[in-house]
Amino acid sequence: MLREVDELGVHVGKRRACRTLGVARASWYRWRRPVAADVVNVPTPRKPQPRALCEIERQRILHTLTEPRFCDLAPAAVYAILLDEGVYLGSISTFYRVLRTNEQVRERRRIATHPPMIKPELVATRPNEVWSWDVTRLAGPVKWTWFYLYVILDIFSRYVVGWTLARRETAAVAEELIRETLENEGIVAGQLVIHADRGGQQTSKTVAELYADLGVTKSFSRPHTSNDNPFSEAQFKTMKYRPEFPARFGSFFEATAFCRDFFGWYNEQHYHSGIALLTPEMVHRSKAPAILTRRQAVLDLAYALHPERFVRKPPQPLQLRPATYINPPEYDSLIS
Repeated sequence: MLREVDELGVHVGKRRACRTLGVARASWYRWRRPVAADVVNVPTPRKPQPRALCEIERQRILHTLTEPRFCDLAPAAVYAILLDEGVYLGSISTFYRVLRTNEQVRERRRIATHPPMIKPELVATRPNEVWSWDVTRLAGPVKWTWFYLYVILDIFSRYVVGWTLARRETAAVAEELIRETLENEGIVAGQLVIHADRGGQQTSKTVAELYADLGVTKSFSRPHTSNDNPFSEAQFKTMKYRPEFPARFGSFFEATAFCRDFFGWYNEQHYHSGIALLTPEMVHRSKAPAILTRRQAVLDLAYALHPERFVRKPPQPLQLRPATYINPPEYDSLIS
């Protein structure tokens, strides 16, 4: 731009050339001003503050704040103690300034930390190998009233092996339900893992002692990790998205009647997409192989009558997965 101003200024003058090209005349003059060879753009050092502490004084403050008898105290408390002992090293703000310079303005005490939560990795290859249980609330007849629904689910078959409805959420209700369900299913010691969230009832001493007495292995979700217990959450969603599920239940008996009807439908009539469109009762009671064989016979007949309608391959019914997982293990852990 400097060259253009010079060339145009020969004909119309520098002022008009600068105005035409949109350049300030002061900028043009500054650009043309020669720069002295000995001028170097070095920032001017700050003038030392006459009131500043010397390096020896700062190191003494830092050493005092980090010595064993003061390392667990706040700088203000150290300041007061030193004053009572007739010692003045600096103000409270000076103490903080020295700590900040040495990157020690943080919690300096040794603080206990919780060990990292282990990700639960559970696998079920048959019914009654891994159960999942949880509690959900059902709205009562008036605002702020709730009924508490306890549900125990087999993750392989999706079969609801036990449920109960209570007016309060207590560990005693959970213990009674788990005990009765274990007896009904004929569970023996060492056979079953029961997975749950970390609620008060799930982690209670009452339930823990029951697990120990009956030889049941316990497993818990990690805090704030909803996908560690996906099967119970999915079952609750299926229930609450049913067309007949009300906004509120008129009474405890109405809620009980609804749950009785729902779980009968869910176990025996609900063709579950996660278990090859079989009902949970079919899988849990080992009826699935015979039913899948009959389905295959129907599809074979359809293929024999009209093979042209099946372009890629003969039709096959959906098959049960050989295993169901809560957090499937990583490949590295499988081969190690």
